[in-house]
Amino acid sequence: MTPAIPNTAETIKVIISGGFAAVYREVLPEFERSTGIKVETGSGASEGTGPKTIRHQLAHGTKADAVILSREGLRRLNEDGRIRAGSDIGLATAPLAAAVRSGSPKPDIGTAAALRTALIDAGRVVAPSSTSGQFVRDKIFPGLNLPDTVQLTLEARGTEAAEALRAGKANFSIGPTSELVQETGIEVVGLLPADLQLVQTFTAAVVSDSKSPDAAIRLIDFLSSDTAILRAAIRRAGMERPRG
Repeated sequence: MTPAIPNTAETIKVIISGGFAAVYREVLPEFERSTGIKVETGSGASEGTGPKTIRHQLAHGTKADAVILSREGLRRLNEDGRIRAGSDIGLATAPLAAAVRSGSPKPDIGTAAALRTALIDAGRVVAPSSTSGQFVRDKIFPGLNLPDTVQLTLEARGTEAAEALRAGKANFSIGPTSELVQETGIEVVGLLPADLQLVQTFTAAVVSDSKSPDAAIRLIDFLSSDTAILRAAIRRAGMERPRG
């Protein structure tokens, strides 16, 4: 933990992906109340292409003091020189889960064979185009040898994937459980089977050109602390603290 910093009226900017967003939104008021530091929050995808990714935003002039995203996305930011060396801390892990529209039958997805059947029956599948969606496209679908009747659509963000499911543009969604559980109008079916699973670690880090790195570190220390409010929020999001 960093040494205590006196309370300040400082304002910092955070860009966060969807995986840790539910926990972050729940606990942020306590951080602001207890420290006097104000936080402005923007959003972006951990990976992918286009203007909605955190990488694109930072590369095109968006200023931030800290980022929170998947470990895979953070590697690319490190390659770009966007992250302050040694500042990254894993906050929580989230496995992949599947969801259907509220009220729809919940298929068995407990094995690879059962998931394959569920995907074929669904026909139209949606996922976020970030780390999880790339895994679905590049690993899960080829591994299951799905027929051409199963169509996968990748939306820019998890919120947009959930909206496509709610609107009937897809019948099945795959994404981090922490993103799916916070959405209304859809219901989580369960976790993907272990042999088709991707457990993402959502990680916070200080941006290399932050104007307020001490305050950013203080936020990261708060988000990684072992407090009751954080334990409860992480549990409600279907996440766990990183092990080891």
